[in-house]
Amino acid sequence: MSSDWKRRVSLFIQRFWQPTSACMTCMPGSWGNFMSLAHWTIALQTGLLTGILAVLLTFTPAAKLYANRSGNALVVAFLTMLGDAYSHANHYGIPFAEAVVTGVISGLLTLAGSYLFEDRARRLRAAWTRIFG
Repeated sequence: MSSDWKRRVSLFIQRFWQPTSACMTCMPGSWGNFMSLAHWTIALQTGLLTGILAVLLTFTPAAKLYANRSGNALVVAFLTMLGDAYSHANHYGIPFAEAVVTGVISGLLTLAGSYLFEDRARRLRAAWTRIFG
């Protein structure tokens, strides 16, 4: 497998967990319905669509946005908004409010993930060493 495709597979996995987690967090009753199959189906659809869109974006000049943290977080937030709006109907009173909130949470998860997991999770390994010796 070429390095471009390895990067795309890695990107898909990253862009799958962030929107899925954000969707599980933002849907009404998320923590009460954590074991609900319907709830997980919607969250997985959002993550799958966002992951596919993120990979498709790598074939365009917009792929340069993945190079820095803020651009990456903005792209993921926008793609998550699209994925969430497509995956299910809004549960909040304001149109598209749930999709926007889910996108913002996904963007924040992307920022946190890029900070914590960069350089083979150097910061996490250092924290683990400080805590557990």
